[in-house]
This record gives sequence, structure tokens and C-alpha cells, in this order.
Amino acid sequence: MASEKTGGALEGLRVLDLTRILAGPLCAQILGDMGADVIKVEPPGAGDDTRSWGPPFTGGESAYFLGVNRNKRSVTLNMAAEPGQEILAQLIKRSDVLVENFKLGTLEKWGFGNDWLEQNAPQLIRCSITGYGSRGPDAGLPGYDFILQAESGLMSICGEAQGTPTKYGVAIVDVVTGLYACNSILGALAARTRTGRGQHVEVCLYDSGIAMLINVASNYLVSGKDARRFGNGHPTIVPYTTYPTADGTIAVAVGNDGQFARFAETAGHPEWARDPRFAKNPDRVINREAIDSAIADALKADRTEAWIAKLRAVGVPCGPINTVAEALNDPHTLARDMVRTVTHATAGELRLVGIPFEMGGTPATIRRPPPLLSEHTDEVLGGELGLSKQRLEALRAGKII
Repeated sequence: MASEKTGGALEGLRVLDLTRILAGPLCAQILGDMGADVIKVEPPGAGDDTRSWGPPFTGGESAYFLGVNRNKRSVTLNMAAEPGQEILAQLIKRSDVLVENFKLGTLEKWGFGNDWLEQNAPQLIRCSITGYGSRGPDAGLPGYDFILQAESGLMSICGEAQGTPTKYGVAIVDVVTGLYACNSILGALAARTRTGRGQHVEVCLYDSGIAMLINVASNYLVSGKDARRFGNGHPTIVPYTTYPTADGTIAVAVGNDGQFARFAETAGHPEWARDPRFAKNPDRVINREAIDSAIADALKADRTEAWIAKLRAVGVPCGPINTVAEALNDPHTLARDMVRTVTHATAGELRLVGIPFEMGGTPATIRRPPPLLSEHTDEVLGGELGLSKQRLEALRAGKII
């Protein structure tokens, strides 16, 4: 175990990250941010697939990989070979959490099924991340975020009303699956404090995609009516969309009738709040096209910045449509430390997205930059597992590490 003290909530815990791409690495990164010692095990030679996903690259590393692999140590290991499995067994026995996103049955094929874990690492939390879970007609199929956005119904509710179904701009099913995985692991760790034993946790992209439908799913389950696309609008709240202004676009989110009355007054049309078509939210939902059209005409009278100032002054939620660059350079983003700078071995000064939560008593920290491939193999296998220099050289010669 690394001797560094983190002060984080998970200080003293070791996480074995056997994952690649996004959902699993993000899960393990969050655990690392909370203070866990995360060992990322990668195939020799190429490593995590995302190391080559670019451009852009910096210092020979892809921006994609750099975004979800900080606070980790990289060890390379051929886990499909017997010598690699012997080393993997030692790593598992010394770990508190194992996160993996192999094809269904891969760990079992290598001899590390739940029975082996029960006998050799009863304290371990094993988290399996798959595409479709371990049961059901599609169990065993590989999972790809884009396909799951399509199959889960998420794409059917994204895009313009008369346009084509559209995916989200990031791999949102992968991201949410990583968050569910992290939450499940934390719950299993809490249970271990009572029982003294680990357990097998399973999350899958398919379940995450279905769960992400939230109120849209509930609307269907209650009414029996299928969902449809509303562009930037909301299925059950109006006005709640984007509108053109004199110099751009503004996002407006009116959450209740009181806000609507203040919005109407500020927009120069107090009569809207007295109009029986618009006075109450259910009526505005029914008459969506009429009120949205009236608002679009009214807001063209002034600039986005001016409307934001006026509407925020009366408590109406609104905001600009920032680009990614504008959002990352916004003074509030910087004040919240949501862009951090670390020193990377080959990239030099490297900017990363910050940690999106604060823990007053056990602060989350960025202690390590994303690792180079195999950067810590000797440190972990030699320094912590006790493999000799000669043994490490032989393993390298045999392409095991």
C-alpha cells in the first residue's frame, strides 16, 4: 500500500481498477479523488484503449485518457497469461475494491469467480460494469454508450420536435453508469463495516439508460402515452426552453406560476399572467406553441446580457448558452476550482476538470496526474508485492508486464 497520507474519506483503502474506456475509469477516479490508492492495471504495450483516442494529444497522451485517470498508478499486466494471473491474485488479495468491465465471464474464466473471491478475498468489494447485465435476453452483449442511448429511449426524447432523434453531446450513459458504480461501491463499503464481508456489485449501461429517463419514464408509466421530443423544451413545464434575443439566445426556466407572473411583467407583457391560456402551468403546457411564440417575439427586443440582468433581478432562472470554452473560462468555474493544474511527466503543466464535490472533514484532492503507461509497475510489483528485479526482468521478457 502506498504510504502517502491523503486525509480523504477513503484513505487507507486500495482500489484495483481493471477497467478501460469511460464508465469504469471514471468510477475509479472518483474513488481516487476521495483518497483511495487506485492501481490501474492495463495490458502491456497499448494500455487502456483511450490512450490512443485522439487528437488532441499532449505529451504523447490523449486528452480523453487524461480526463478520467488522475489519482491512479499504472501497472501493466497480461492477465490472460498464467504468470499474470498469479500476480493478479496477489493484487486482489491486497485490495478492498476491484472494479472491472470485462466481457461477462472473463474473470471467472481466469479463475477469479465469486467462489474464489469468497475463499481468498472475503473482504473484497467486486464491482462488475457490463453493457446489459448478467441476466436477460441481451446479457453478454458488449455495451457501447451510443447504442445504449438509442436503445434506452434517451435519443427518442433528444432533438427538435420535428427532427431526428439525437444523442447527447458526451457519453452520458457511460458517465452515469460510472456514478452508479461509485455509489454502489460506497454502499458496499458501508455495509462491510457492519458485516466484515465484501460483496459483488453489478451495474450495467442498459439499466443506467432506463433509469436516466426519470420523470419521462414515470409520465409514460402513469399515463400510457409515449414520450416525444420537445427540442430544448420540457415535457411538463412551460416556459422552459431557449429563446432568440437581439444578439443571440437565452435559456429560460420558469418553474412556477409566481415566477411566470414576474417573467411576464419583466418581458413587458403582464397580461400573460392573467390570460386563462397561460396563467397556470398546466394551461401553458397545453398552449405551449402560443406562449413560446409570444415570448420569442418579446425577447428579441433586447440583448441576452440585458435580459439576464433583468430576469435574475426578479428571481427568474435564466442563463446564456455558453460554449465549452466559455464555460471552462467562466469566473464562477474558476472560483469553484473546477479547472485544476497539475504537473505531468511528459505534458508539463496540465489543466484538468476539477472535483465536483466538497467534503469539509475529509477533503477530496488531486494528488497524482494521470499516469504514463506502466509508470508504477516496478513500484507496485517490486516494492509492494516483493518481486525481485530478476523476476521483473523475466516477466518483461515474457511480455507479462
